[in-house]
Formats: sequence, C-alpha cells, structure tokens
Amino acid sequence: MEHRYLGNSGLKISEITYGNWLTHGSQVENDTATKCVHAALDNGISTFDTADVYANTVAEQVLGDALKGQRRESLEIFTKVYFPTGPKGHNDTGLSRKHIMESINGSLSRLGTDYVDLYQAHRYDYETPLEETMQAFADVVRAGKALYIGVSEWNADQLRAAHYLARDLGIQLVSNQPQYNMLWRVIESEVVPASKELGISQVVWSPIAQGVLTGKYKPGQPAPAGSRATDEKGGKDMITDRYLDDETLNAVAKLEPIAADLDLTMAQLAIAWVLANDNVATALVGASRPEQVESNVAAAGVKLDAEVLSRIDDALGDLPETDPSKTKSPPTRIV
Repeated sequence: MEHRYLGNSGLKISEITYGNWLTHGSQVENDTATKCVHAALDNGISTFDTADVYANTVAEQVLGDALKGQRRESLEIFTKVYFPTGPKGHNDTGLSRKHIMESINGSLSRLGTDYVDLYQAHRYDYETPLEETMQAFADVVRAGKALYIGVSEWNADQLRAAHYLARDLGIQLVSNQPQYNMLWRVIESEVVPASKELGISQVVWSPIAQGVLTGKYKPGQPAPAGSRATDEKGGKDMITDRYLDDETLNAVAKLEPIAADLDLTMAQLAIAWVLANDNVATALVGASRPEQVESNVAAAGVKLDAEVLSRIDDALGDLPETDPSKTKSPPTRIV
C-alpha cells in the first residue's frame, strides 16, 4: 500500500480508503462487514471513511466495533455530518452549530474513539451561514474531537469561501469528497484547479461507478443477481438511471482489452485511473465480500502512462459527464 498526503497537511493516508456507504448496517451482515474491515487492514489500508447518515448511524457503530483492538494511532478515521439522522427532527440535519456539536459527539461514541482524523461537511448547507458552520468546525478541532476538516460535493466557489474562513480561524480545510470516475468527471474543470490552488485534496467516492466499470453489467442482459442494480435497499436508482443503458455499457466493454493488456481487472483499471489524477489523495472502495477488498487494493501503486489514458478516452468518447454545474448540494435541507 502506498500513502499520499491529504491536502497541504502533514497527514498521510492510504491510497485506497475503505468506505462503508451502502454496505455496513444495510447490505451485508455485521460479521461479514467485520471480515471486510479486517481484510482491509491485512492488505495495508489504514484509512476508513463513514458517515453518521449511513444506515441512520448504524454504519458508524459497525465500523467502530470492527476496529476495536486496533492501534488508534495507526488508523485514519473519517466521518461526516449534514444529512438527517436519528428521528430526523427539525434540528437533526444541516450544518448548524447545534447539529454539528451534537453530531460529532454521537459519531465519536459510535466509533469508539476520542477523535476523528477528518470531519467532513457531507454537503453544503444553503440555510446556515458559512461563518457559523466554519466556527463550529473550528471549535470541534480545538476541542480535540477532529484533527482536520473536509467537505463533500462542494463547488469551487464554496471551497474558496470555506478555505479563507478556515485560514482566518486557524484550522485546516484539507479535503473535498466528490464523486469521480471515468464516466463522471465534473470536478476536472473547476473544482480540481481551485483545490490545487488552495491546498485541498480529493477523497474520491464511486471510482468504479457503483460497479459499472467492473464490466459485470452487459448490454441487453439483466443485471446479475445480488448486484447493486438489483438491491432495493440502496444504490439501485442511482446506478440504473445513470449508467445502465446500452450505449454506456458498450463503451465500458471497450475497456476490457485495455485492462487485459495491463494484467488488471476492470475494477483495478478504474481505481488506477482515478489515482492517476495528482489532486486525488485516495479512492474510496467498499466491499460486500473480503476478497473484493484484496482485489481492489492491487490498484494501489499502479501507474497508467499517457498512452493508456488516451486509449481509455478513445474508448469512452463523449460519454463522460464533464459539466461542472453537476457538482452541487441540495438547495434545501433534506429531512
């Protein structure tokens, strides 16, 4: 496993991060989730990402239980705040001071730790002054409950505004967590240049496009049994609406000989492609089976040369989404 610095900080994180969105507490049983976490540890992953909203706080609990007994100083644990949790009352959402302060305490209790390495704003909150949000984050850091601050799915202007406030408050905004993969490239034209300017890294989710870039979905064929596209509990609508059309699947099939030439699986090629962007600090991968973790970890350290990157672009043509306006948070809080 190789490691990269997170933003302009001195914190190193593993190139592959284990994330438990859509799996822990919902798609897989707790004993399987624990086996996946242990497989991640055994394969050199030191960074783990979760959020209070995943499975309505259960995912944090499952991750905390799975990490019990591990040396805390050897781990980097990330979580997030914004979306509704608990009974989803009128103050159980957003980035108000009240919600942030209550949420960090709940997350630490569930994770079984005194602090998280990175506390992230899961979306931008248009209903709370940014000054209030950043002051609350600064107080969380000063209380020793988080070491660094990050955000998720913020656009370039929002990153700049938050960066300057964080700097004035004496804390470090080091990361943004966007969706990014071969088919979804909306951060490239605005978010990435702004992030490089500000010393912010990308912590990328969905590097294999919810499984589409593994090649397991075939044009004109039903989705494989047990795949995310058949799971009514999470992820089905996102993958079906965006990726499961014949044009996309035929283009993805053209990536198979590229992966074969490099002796990589399709998933490994997709993860290595994400990591080829020098503004990406880590790629988030989830798993429903321990062997998936071991396979995905093999993408760490893989270097794709310019010829390979060009072949990938030629195979996908105009399919990748590049519109920067697609990087956006909900206009109002979701309750």
